[in-house]
Amino acid sequence: MPSLLDQVRRLRDEEERLRLGGGPAALARQHDKGRLGARERLALLLDPGTDFLELGLFAAWGMYEEWGGAVAAGVVCGLGRIHGRWAMVIANDATVKAGAFFPMTAKKVLRCQTIALENRLPLVYLVDSAGVFLPLQDEVFPDIDDFGRVFRHNAVASAQGIPQITAIMGSCVAGGAYLPVMCDTILMTEGSGLYLAGPALVQAAIGQKVSSEDLGGARLHAAVSGTVDFREPDDPACLARVRSLLSRLGPPPASPFDRIPAQPPARPAADLYQLFPSDPQLQYDVRDLLACILDAGGFDEYRAEFGQTLVCGYGRLGGFAVGVVANQKKTVKRSTADGPKRLEFGGVIYPESADKAARFIMDCNQSRIPLLFFHDVNGFMVGKEMEAAGIIRAGAKMVNVVANSVVPKLSVILGGSFGAGHYAMCGRAYDPRFLFAWPSARYAVMGGDQAANTLLEIKAKQLEKQGHALSPAERDQLLATIRASYEAQSDPRYGAARLWLDAILDPVDTRPRLIAALEVAALNPDLPPFRTGVLQT
Repeated sequence: MPSLLDQVRRLRDEEERLRLGGGPAALARQHDKGRLGARERLALLLDPGTDFLELGLFAAWGMYEEWGGAVAAGVVCGLGRIHGRWAMVIANDATVKAGAFFPMTAKKVLRCQTIALENRLPLVYLVDSAGVFLPLQDEVFPDIDDFGRVFRHNAVASAQGIPQITAIMGSCVAGGAYLPVMCDTILMTEGSGLYLAGPALVQAAIGQKVSSEDLGGARLHAAVSGTVDFREPDDPACLARVRSLLSRLGPPPASPFDRIPAQPPARPAADLYQLFPSDPQLQYDVRDLLACILDAGGFDEYRAEFGQTLVCGYGRLGGFAVGVVANQKKTVKRSTADGPKRLEFGGVIYPESADKAARFIMDCNQSRIPLLFFHDVNGFMVGKEMEAAGIIRAGAKMVNVVANSVVPKLSVILGGSFGAGHYAMCGRAYDPRFLFAWPSARYAVMGGDQAANTLLEIKAKQLEKQGHALSPAERDQLLATIRASYEAQSDPRYGAARLWLDAILDPVDTRPRLIAALEVAALNPDLPPFRTGVLQT
């Protein structure tokens, strides 16, 4: 089994390949048109020397292979600083299928718009897209999480006072033409085209022959239709204008969360490579990992002697006050009223640990303290004793308070995140502001071995009903096939391809990424009242 560091090296290599987009030849064709590539544009837009925190790099990974693939879903998205201020940037990559919208392209753009809406982030769109990928139009066009929802988010963001600036830097065709025009400010470069129907479609539909420039060029929209606000000669001038406009935005509102000067962590981040075992069966103390991530200077552990398979406590990260909920991955002994101590397995949620976490999460909401969830969970404990102890009731309580929590929630999947344990630890369905994973993450309804054996028994019974009993060799072969398929689906890249994750992180980047996420979350000062409704107590 590869070490965590080996997994990180593999991840870095794959990320480098993905950042090439459509490849050098496609980038050369972009240059021949007098245009820059998406990442070259970002380099001019963002503050020099600052990090671009990319989101969704693995979007569409392993998908659409029958169409030649769609690297990163053909759009580069993420958080960057412009004149020191955080912004969400969404840039079509015209080197990937001319920037066409695949189903995952729409979902990636929507995810980034959602992040901007939740955190009141300025939005910058760099548009260079051929529009919907027509062979898959039925999967792109109509639903609530498809292409049309992008324009709905444009309208909602505008109504909420979230600044949106669009630079048209290439093709902007058909339905996609609505995106820039629904933003606050529109820029357009010479040689770009903005129209509901391109020249070929116009000729086919109404028999009119017209050039791209006369139909929807920058001069027409700047001087005749009045659609664009700024006409720019080329990409560098356009991006300089975007930076100039963003420099004049009013200041963001004051943060509602407590922050003091940051302290470095007690242990170096590189220790994470040694502390986190490559074998998911091995134990470790999650407090050691937290010492590499949180600020030094004190972690106030909540109910440290109770419900020990979940570690809860108050700390600081980048100076921000935070509440931590982390799965403990070592076997612990639980004290009982009768005297003898019961062993409890690490990575499993027991009734008392769920009760403790639920109360802790409620306290964090009461005190306006953002929450960090660190996942390495096999699920909730099962069995006769657990049912009698109210495991379902306790689990439901924890899920309820996570669902209704109003403070920012950030999740990091370190190892396994299985079944209802994933839900209780603030998985994707429970609206974390950001959800990250390490390369060691595994993400499924249950662990691979359990799932493979369960599916094997189901398949064996189906074959027995058809009069065929599996031989031992056939059982072994079928089990291996099922396990391989299941393991592939629990790979973090599989989840990231479908945007179940925002990014896969090198563990040493966990601290700076979470600090950036907290800074972004602090831009939205509005917290609704915290209510849970009926709790099963």
